[in-house]
Amino acid sequence: MLIGIVGATGPAGSALGIRLASAGHKVILGSRSAERAAEVVSSIKADWPDHNLEISASDNAGAAAAELIVIATPWDAAWTTAKSVSESLDGKVVICMANALIRVGHEFQPLVPPRGSVAASVQAAVPRSLVVGALHHVPAKELADLNHPIESDVLVCSDHPAAKKISMDLINEMPDMRALDAGDLTQAAPIEAFTAVLLELNLKYKTRVAVKFTGIDPEKLR
Repeated sequence: MLIGIVGATGPAGSALGIRLASAGHKVILGSRSAERAAEVVSSIKADWPDHNLEISASDNAGAAAAELIVIATPWDAAWTTAKSVSESLDGKVVICMANALIRVGHEFQPLVPPRGSVAASVQAAVPRSLVVGALHHVPAKELADLNHPIESDVLVCSDHPAAKKISMDLINEMPDMRALDAGDLTQAAPIEAFTAVLLELNLKYKTRVAVKFTGIDPEKLR
């Protein structure tokens, strides 16, 4: 699958690109500046010379031309960025991984965007797209390290069942990651807000936590 990551030059977007490419997908890293995206791609290939990573660089419009799109911009740029490439996103699965957070002193606090979540705002910006909220809680540094799998559950929500399944199947291709169906897009609000708790744990315990849920029958995930 050809996957375009819009706003991919930050830690989360570039890390996801590395991991998806390692799973055999072709990935386009997009940015407002194609030159900046090219620098990131060159750095990735230098870091992982023994991996045949099919990653290319483009501006955001070029990334939006892919089959499946990920919005990896900062939360306050997600709506405008999605809107700017909306025609290219018509009918496509669009995964939003942004979290609306602010740091107040030593604490991270969640913000509530006008439509309740960043994912819902993106869906409003691209109403003919199939928006999915996912990948909010995966630590970027671990995601980018191909020497180690990521033991993490990924909560996935959407108003579009088929798009949700495509996204969950994609996530499950990455070693030791488990996608869980968290319901409709209304669930994006608490899912995004929970990221503030994880960041507090990181600061408190000087680590990078990931989410794992117990009590789920594996047979029900088939």
